[in-house]
Amino acid sequence: MADQPRYNPLAKSTFFEDARSARPLVPGTVARGHLRADEPFFAGKSGGELVTALPFPLTRGLLERGQGRFNIFCSPCHDRTGNGGGMVVRRGYRRPPSFHNERLREAPIGHFFDVITNGFGAMPDHAAQIPPTDRWAIAAYIRALQLSQNATLADVPPRARQQLEGKKE
Repeated sequence: MADQPRYNPLAKSTFFEDARSARPLVPGTVARGHLRADEPFFAGKSGGELVTALPFPLTRGLLERGQGRFNIFCSPCHDRTGNGGGMVVRRGYRRPPSFHNERLREAPIGHFFDVITNGFGAMPDHAAQIPPTDRWAIAAYIRALQLSQNATLADVPPRARQQLEGKKE
């Protein structure tokens, strides 16, 4: 067992007809854990179009996770409110667009997932640093930021609106 025949990587082989020691993968082989068959979850797209809804239920825990991940990965450039004036920008890096401009408020949620995954413009991709579930959590938190910064009194439920206006039921 101590002296077994072996090949160095990419060495020439006399055993196989194609003379390669490194064997090609069987067609259709997918590495364990990399099937990624759920296109909306893993790509943020369905049939080539960006998805308009989260691929799983929105919960308070998801938003809290999104806020934490946003503060770690996104706020250095986008700042904690999403206006694009983070510390990196103050030090000379190119300013990202505000999440509160009309174009990004109207963008489907899949857009944010796609940009985090693949990068866009000066923003590098973060697919290696942020797992898909956390990318979705960040996208959901960006939506919450957009709502918080652009809310009107009409967006507040009637009961809460009465409390804000100082009226009793």
